[in-house]
Amino acid sequence: MPDAPGHPIAYTALQPGTPVQTSDGHHFATVQAVLVDEKVSVFDGIVVHTDVGARFVDADQIASIYTTHVLTTLSRELAANLPLPDGSNLIDIKPPRSMADRLGRMFGRRKR
Repeated sequence: MPDAPGHPIAYTALQPGTPVQTSDGHHFATVQAVLVDEKVSVFDGIVVHTDVGARFVDADQIASIYTTHVLTTLSRELAANLPLPDGSNLIDIKPPRSMADRLGRMFGRRKR
């Protein structure tokens, strides 16, 4: 019996270090950062760490996000030729959030 894929999650729960796979399940990278256009709260994609450095995976190329991995729509060939992250886009890198930060915001408590 194959391993369970984990539970589906939203991009807001995605953490750095999560494995990233091609459409056939080949591991080719890990998540480095989640990119969001903060002005309109739209998921833009992810920056991944590969053997050749940082690369950009557009949101349209992501099939599913799980607790255990990110599944893309990319073939191995396309994954090997991803573009560099473009710093000129209107995006912000969202840092990982701790559960304490989330609960603090829910209950109106700020970090000191």
